[in-house]
Amino acid sequence: MKKRFNKRASSAQKSKSSRAMSVLRFGKPEPVLTTGTDYREVWYDNDFDHYSLPIDRLALAQLVNLNGQHGGIIHARKNMVLSDYMGGGLSHDQLEAGTMDFLTFGDLAIVKIRNGWGNVIALEPMPGLYMRRRKDGEYVVLQQGEPLVYGPDEVIFIKMYDPQQQTYGLPDYIGGIHSALLNSEAVIFRRRYYHNGAHTGGILYTTDPNMTDEVEEEIEAQLANSKGIGNFSTILVNIPGGDKEAVQFIQMGDIGAKDEFANVKNISAQDVLNAHRFPAGLAGIIPQNAGGLGDPEKTEATYKKNEVFPLQRRLMTAINGDPDVPEHLHLKFDHETTNKDAV
Repeated sequence: MKKRFNKRASSAQKSKSSRAMSVLRFGKPEPVLTTGTDYREVWYDNDFDHYSLPIDRLALAQLVNLNGQHGGIIHARKNMVLSDYMGGGLSHDQLEAGTMDFLTFGDLAIVKIRNGWGNVIALEPMPGLYMRRRKDGEYVVLQQGEPLVYGPDEVIFIKMYDPQQQTYGLPDYIGGIHSALLNSEAVIFRRRYYHNGAHTGGILYTTDPNMTDEVEEEIEAQLANSKGIGNFSTILVNIPGGDKEAVQFIQMGDIGAKDEFANVKNISAQDVLNAHRFPAGLAGIIPQNAGGLGDPEKTEATYKKNEVFPLQRRLMTAINGDPDVPEHLHLKFDHETTNKDAV
């Protein structure tokens, strides 16, 4: 009886050892957030008949919604421009859309709407996400089918200066893109850490020759069903006569990395503020010292003087200085009230 048992055990062990090693992976690969944010050379695309973009505009538009500091500052800068608007050729909604595009993409194209006699009767911002320029000076709006085409004299084009090319503008926060993405990725890591059951994943390592195929398949099924929401579950593995170290969970990654979350968030947030030249006192940053962040009203007045007013004047100069635009369509901003409040 003993001899038969040993032969059976030996046969089972030989059968188990002859099986191929199995690897089970949970989770799907995900796209990297930095895709499309690298600066590229501007060249003329003959197939589509327009200049290529230095940076993918869809990536820039998505970045506004990926990072709380960056998106919040973009909207704050836009609202500060609108706060002093007194009226003109653009409605508040049009000025909001145009300012948002200018801050997000670094340029703004405004179309002159003419009547049957050729007189300018209205202004309309072009959607910056789909705006492209051609070598003959024309501006196009990409759409399904043939693009909308406007001549050089039909568009008022305003752009931030880029020393590497003069075809398109370049937003002034480019130096803070990677910090904004790092900030977002830190939040995503933190969410995944808790979502995954407060661990960074690992390897379930089994070496017991007595584990049957049915038990192994059941463990795989239980692990596959335990991922995602509600993944806190307990798996019972019963191997009669098995070794207590035959089933082990080996931690993957540095569990201490989660402790760097606060440092990554604080440093990257500061980098984003610096990239926008935006004061921390207006960004909702909690002061780390007893001195605080100063008087927010004086901070706002200084910021508007150095950053907001120049942008408003730039819009007024471009539109009001165009000889085709009549005076009743000129933009007007109330700088006097703001200056008095700053005193």
